[in-house]
Amino acid sequence: MAQQTNQANEKKFCCSICLDLLKDPVTTACGHNYCMGCIQTHWDGEDQKPSYSCPQCRHTFYTRPDLVKNTMLAELVEEKKTALQAPPADHCYAGPGDVACDVCTGRKLKASKSCLRCLVSYCEQHLQPHHESPTFKKHKLIEASVKLQENICSGHDKLKEIYCRTDQQCICFLCLMDEHKGHDTVSAAEERTEKQKELGESRQRIQQRVQDREKDLKELQEDTETINRSADKAVDDSEKIFTELIHLIEKRRSDVKQQIRSQQKTDVSQIKDLQEKLDQEITELKSKDAGLEQLSRTEDHTHFLHSYPSLPKLTESTDSPRPNICLQYFEDVVAALTADRDKMHAILTRTSSLSESTTRAEFLRFSRHITLDPDTAGRYLVLSEGNRKVTFDRKNTYFPEHPDRIIHRSQVLSRDGLTGRCYWEVEMSGDAGVAVTYKSIIRSGVLKAHAFGFSEKSWALYCSSDYTFRHDNHKLNISGLKSTIGVYLDHRAGILSFYSVSETMTLLHRVQTTFTEPLCAGLYLLGLDGDTAEFCKLE
Repeated sequence: MAQQTNQANEKKFCCSICLDLLKDPVTTACGHNYCMGCIQTHWDGEDQKPSYSCPQCRHTFYTRPDLVKNTMLAELVEEKKTALQAPPADHCYAGPGDVACDVCTGRKLKASKSCLRCLVSYCEQHLQPHHESPTFKKHKLIEASVKLQENICSGHDKLKEIYCRTDQQCICFLCLMDEHKGHDTVSAAEERTEKQKELGESRQRIQQRVQDREKDLKELQEDTETINRSADKAVDDSEKIFTELIHLIEKRRSDVKQQIRSQQKTDVSQIKDLQEKLDQEITELKSKDAGLEQLSRTEDHTHFLHSYPSLPKLTESTDSPRPNICLQYFEDVVAALTADRDKMHAILTRTSSLSESTTRAEFLRFSRHITLDPDTAGRYLVLSEGNRKVTFDRKNTYFPEHPDRIIHRSQVLSRDGLTGRCYWEVEMSGDAGVAVTYKSIIRSGVLKAHAFGFSEKSWALYCSSDYTFRHDNHKLNISGLKSTIGVYLDHRAGILSFYSVSETMTLLHRVQTTFTEPLCAGLYLLGLDGDTAEFCKLE
């Protein structure tokens, strides 16, 4: 606000002709102030006219006024001169990239507007006549632009005010008489109106598409939130279930242990009772045997014969009463627990592999139409069948350079990246290989850098008489009959499985890892002419 007030005060002491501080100020009869030299020069130009006019209000003087210096105004100008002549702040001056005022002399101020009629850019100070004088009423002011010369015809140095629809360019009226004669032309303003209408329609379409995409984005965000909520709930519920199972197992373990110990105590107690009875019987028998031994050693026949009839009769011996002990009980407990353990293991294994199908029909739900990228094909490989089949041919030596091409190896990658859950099958003849690899795999150099399965960026199943799985240069031999190979990928779950596909699905090898990038399918041929590998058409 203070700046606007200062600017208004400054204008009071400026000449409306030169726009600088008044020099030898004079006042006309209509009350306007000018530099003595400026108004005299202005009226000198009107000497051929019957009258003289005030440049500001156009008041007419029929005789040239005699002007004298306005002493009071001159003193005020002198008093304010120091403050009013203070240089503008640096940010008011035009710098690199700014549009400079074309009227300023010396160090130029920034232009605030450009005039399409004058083809001149003005600072705020030199723009004032355009705002105040009716002479400039029809002039068109725009934001300051360095491209004003684009509005001038380079051939005729005239303003381009006409648009040639035939040649799709702006021209001047002289061009219309020359090389654009007979063309379909309209005024630039009319063409702008038409183009503005098209632009508006384009903006509407863009804005509608933005709204549609924002709606899609919102729905995706809602889907993400729904998935997160469902996953969180599943985690919480599974934690509760496993906690309950653990508590149940802990309780069952305690109960089983108690039952075993109880049976053990009962059986051992029965044995101890029997042991005590046996010990007592043995003691009694030994006592009787000692008496008999003593009688048998006596030499007195009369005493022996007298005593013998009174000896206690020995009862018939019977088998020892064994307790009803059955060790099978303990074996049955262990067998039952083992069966329960195996059932639980099967259930938990099934739970952990819910994301993977078990039959070919289930796998086909995730079938992916895969095409090969010719720009990645290594030497001697020929693509066909809509880039779904690759054949080895040593006669094929044309390999234009491409940054994605695999050098020194008869390999080729799929065009599109693979995410989510995907399934595809490959039919091969001869020695070949199927692979899954990150797109960022190196395309040339040492074998371990770019060959499928020789680095941490790829997983490969090589098929000959048997199968060989490779990853990060580690090798695993797998037995199996050669057949169509099915590949199942669950990118999010980190599952990669290779199957032998015949009447049944035979798992050859399964990888559980964490995938950090989108993946590509890959094919490899060993190097015999006529060997092929082809992605199968899955119904």
